[in-house]
Amino acid sequence: MTNSTATQVLRETAPVGTAIELVVMDMAGTTVSDDGLVIEAFDAAATAVGLAEFGADREDARRYVLETMGQSKIEVFRALFGAEDRAQAANRAFEAAYDARIAGGVTSVPGAGDAIAQLREAGVAVVLTTGFSPATQNRILDALGWHTIANAYLAPGDGIRGRPYPDLVLAAALRSQVSDIAAVAVVGDTSSDIRSGLRAGASIVAGVLTGAHRAETLTSAGATHVLNSVADLPDIFLP
Repeated sequence: MTNSTATQVLRETAPVGTAIELVVMDMAGTTVSDDGLVIEAFDAAATAVGLAEFGADREDARRYVLETMGQSKIEVFRALFGAEDRAQAANRAFEAAYDARIAGGVTSVPGAGDAIAQLREAGVAVVLTTGFSPATQNRILDALGWHTIANAYLAPGDGIRGRPYPDLVLAAALRSQVSDIAAVAVVGDTSSDIRSGLRAGASIVAGVLTGAHRAETLTSAGATHVLNSVADLPDIFLP
């Protein structure tokens, strides 16, 4: 999804004198393009746990998956399927289906690598985060050759809840030893990314139009900026 409108500043951003020390970046839809693999993998998972392939239940489930893009996938399946064993089975099927499609199915968003390099050269730490499991995150990094592109990588797991909770952002801030949570910027393509950043207290919480949610959804969630792409992020706060 693209938008020809220039970067939109939607509310006051970092306080005067606050230098950004850390950027917490989402992966799928923000820095990584997967060309609809999430929905394909969800359909495989839903079929694996017995959800009818056609009809209102399947369409409602697809709609929920789109609305909750960016959130921890196991939490999405718990909400959809209720019973823990069924949610876990759906999650395993989802990851197997997604992982099988990663090779040749994921690419970097144009300009994402350059933006990360520009930030790091300016002394700004970059942490890449995801709603996928750590294993799936690692396979994406393998496919892109991105294991050294960022300072650190985080995914939901023991002691770290997925979005829209603030845990991923706070964990990144602690790991990066920022001086102030106001020195953190967050960027993502979903309302869950925006809510996570706001709940953590980041001063810049930018939405991008390369992924799941449109500008109206991102602004409604409270984004400080809406950008055409993560490639535009450094221009917000670098000299």
